[in-house]
Amino acid sequence: MLLQQKIIQFSEYSSLYDLIVPKANFLRKINDLIDFSFVYDELINKYCHNNGRTAESPIWVFKYLLLKTIYSVSDVDVVERSRFDMSFKYFLDMSPEDDVINPSSLTKFRKLRLKDTDLLNLLISKTVSIAIEKGVIRSKSIILDATHTLSRSNPFSTIEVLRERSKQLRKTVYKYDQDWKERMPKKNIDNDLEKELTYSKELERIVEKEQSISSIPAVQEKLNVLKETIEDVQENITLSKDQDAKIGHKSADSSFFGYKTHLAMTEERIITAAVVTSGEKGDGPELPKLLEISQQNGIDVDTIIGDAAYSGKENIKLTRKQDIKIVAKLNPSITQGFRKNEDIFDYNKDADMFMCPAGHITIRKARQGQKNVGTNQVDTYYFDVEKCKTCPLRNGCYKQGAKTKTYSVSIKSDLHKEQIAFQETEYFKEKAKHRYKIEAKNGELKNVHGYGRAKSYGINNMQMQSAMSIFAVNLKRILKWSV
Repeated sequence: MLLQQKIIQFSEYSSLYDLIVPKANFLRKINDLIDFSFVYDELINKYCHNNGRTAESPIWVFKYLLLKTIYSVSDVDVVERSRFDMSFKYFLDMSPEDDVINPSSLTKFRKLRLKDTDLLNLLISKTVSIAIEKGVIRSKSIILDATHTLSRSNPFSTIEVLRERSKQLRKTVYKYDQDWKERMPKKNIDNDLEKELTYSKELERIVEKEQSISSIPAVQEKLNVLKETIEDVQENITLSKDQDAKIGHKSADSSFFGYKTHLAMTEERIITAAVVTSGEKGDGPELPKLLEISQQNGIDVDTIIGDAAYSGKENIKLTRKQDIKIVAKLNPSITQGFRKNEDIFDYNKDADMFMCPAGHITIRKARQGQKNVGTNQVDTYYFDVEKCKTCPLRNGCYKQGAKTKTYSVSIKSDLHKEQIAFQETEYFKEKAKHRYKIEAKNGELKNVHGYGRAKSYGINNMQMQSAMSIFAVNLKRILKWSV
């Protein structure tokens, strides 16, 4: 059962906040910046209003999850820190003497209350509206890019993850007491998950039992991470891999197993749209969706900045209809072709034919493909094959026994010609300089908020992780611009 209105409790100790939590405190600034009642309005239908035990305030629990994202700690650690950190208590709207939430409530909230909610777009829309209201967003450009996130189950196996967590706990313990090396349980050397689980549980039990070492904050943090990993492995023990994750490619010879988050961001570094997909999805096809979401969130877009993945013909057509410029270079195959310099034949404009390095000119040409249908049309030029048979440069050029020798040139569409010309303008070159900003934002998400690896299994959990991380970085950016 959910109370319709939060009960305000007055405490004789509340004045401590003004003494201990300065106005410049980051969490205090967030509380002053945003009204979190939108969380209650969004989730109210997820609760029963007249039956059952009184539920924790959704705003309270949501704030706990936001703290967990901002400070990259476990459920247990964020709750424990809220016992003694007055800035946490202030942010959570607690009286100094109030008790904390049970960590298990955070898990239930994620699984039951946030399920089937469009949390990602809700949180992005909220921060964008605040940024517009505060005058933070002034540009009319959005920068597009995609960042990859490794699945929780890759590249490490379940056993490797457990071993890594156990190793981190042992190393932390040894920093404070080298004598513990003699007290640790015998490591499991077999490639057996059950044995590794047994070892991890025993390690957890021995360290936790010894209060002199487990009470040290650094040790306690690693211990809690190991506990969460053990629980997660037991819950997903039948899963050999993340069922929603797929193999994607960062380059021709580099792959990953996980997810992609496609982002749109203003020049002021406020993320305006995000779409989470499995790792194999391409970047370019997500442009229409990112543009639409950004516009729905109140962004007036006149320029889209990105890499060559976004300069496909369909994207150019779409943006031209809305009078939006695409600052993204065309694929080199369109502007230059794939041929090496030594394989490029000379064009004779007078004869309207091509000449090969040996000085032979083509004798006829034919146009292939239909206009304005699918790929570009191609002009195919034909050489006198009898000359090719006896040509001194035929090796590597003419295939012995071939009945024809041709040279094909793709015909650029009007759209491509216009885009090629646009690439040479000062406007294009100036706007392209802003593209690095989204790379920096990707780095912030990964290095500061742990976005390099999924925290749970499944695309729904990945979307939830994305929502909280983007909400956090947008709030930080708004506060920075509001100073």
